[in-house]
Amino acid sequence: MRVSAKADYALRALIEMASSDGAAPISAEELGRRQDIPHGFLQAILADLRKAGVVVSQRGQSGGWRLARDPGEVSVADVIRAVDGPLVSVYGLRPEAVEYNPSAQVLQHVWIAARHSLRDVFEVVSIRDLAAGTLPDSVAARTADEDAWQPH
Repeated sequence: MRVSAKADYALRALIEMASSDGAAPISAEELGRRQDIPHGFLQAILADLRKAGVVVSQRGQSGGWRLARDPGEVSVADVIRAVDGPLVSVYGLRPEAVEYNPSAQVLQHVWIAARHSLRDVFEVVSIRDLAAGTLPDSVAARTADEDAWQPH
C-alpha cells in the first residue's frame, strides 16, 4: 500500500486540531506552519475533509478550521477515504467489482483480503488515539514483531 502525501498531510492536520483545546478554530496557515504542509495543498485537503463532514470552517477574524466530530469518532480509514477514496482499488474499481478470467480470479480474493487487513488497522485507530500518541492494543501488537519493521 502506498500512503499518499494527501492522506499523510490530512492526518497530521487533524492531529493538530485534536491536540489543541478544540474550542478555538485553527487557521490553515497555522496548521500548515506547524506541520510543514504547503498552504495550497492543505486548502484542498481541508475542502475534501469538509465535504466528508470531518472538519468545519469558521469565517471571520477568529476563523479557521476545527473538527466537526469528536476525534474518537474519526478513524484513519475515514480520513483516507475522504481524501483518496477507497482503501483498496484496482484500476479505479473496488475489488469486488473487478472481473477476471477464471485463471486469475484468485487475485480478486487477494485484493479483498488486503482491504480487510487494512480495515483491521485503519478503522480502529482514531484521531484521538493519534493526538494522544497511543494506539489500540490490537494495532500496537502488530508493531511489536521485529519483522514488521524490516523492509522486504
